[in-house]
Amino acid sequence: MPRLTSTLRLCLAALLLALVGCASTSGGNPLDPFEATNRKIDAFNESVDQAVLKPVAKSYQDYTPNLLQSTVKNFFGNLRDMWSVVNNGLQLKPKETAETGARVVVNSIIGLYGLIDVGTPMGLQRHSADFGQTLGYWGMPSGPYVVLPLLGPSTVRDTVALLVDRHGDPWSQISPVASRNQGVALRLVDKRSQFLGMDDRLNEVALDKYSFVRDAYLQKRRAEVRRGPPSDLDELDEKNNDIDNKSKPNTQ
Repeated sequence: MPRLTSTLRLCLAALLLALVGCASTSGGNPLDPFEATNRKIDAFNESVDQAVLKPVAKSYQDYTPNLLQSTVKNFFGNLRDMWSVVNNGLQLKPKETAETGARVVVNSIIGLYGLIDVGTPMGLQRHSADFGQTLGYWGMPSGPYVVLPLLGPSTVRDTVALLVDRHGDPWSQISPVASRNQGVALRLVDKRSQFLGMDDRLNEVALDKYSFVRDAYLQKRRAEVRRGPPSDLDELDEKNNDIDNKSKPNTQ
């Protein structure tokens, strides 16, 4: 079993134990009943990010040539597109499946295994999709919001889907394991470097960073499954909006 999958399973097991331990604790947000535990895990993730990942990503951004950074981003983006083709197909989206599939073919052949993004200038847009989105499309409830150790924001549905997504990632089939893990680390650092500019802005606009990230994540995931059957997130949000509207004073 690949080391990455084993690590993911350990993270999921740790999360499950933590949630079971506080199952009787309910937060103020119905979408986040495990808020107390989630905040602790989020604080742990933040400390790891500040101590390790962010400094490495900053050095990567400062000292790696822009052309090489673009090449890394394009290559792993092309791998991600391959899995998106599968999930768009499972969601019965012919246009997105065909367009993303054509993008993969063009970038893999003309773009030298995805090192060069040829598809975007040709008008072949990326339609990202993962298995969590596929489950949501077919009506599986998202479940509560959770924060995974080292992995960050998720929901119960997306957490279950992570195992399938990991196996669906073409890079997970790379051998030897050492090379695969090096690629995983490079992709992680490259991805983190793309969000360095958001840190200061997030700290400026967010009175509560945890709540801001949670709400942004849930809104993003809700939008990504919007074209499928309504999920429990939509129903809960509608109820919350109704409560908020009723609680507001009538100014008319």
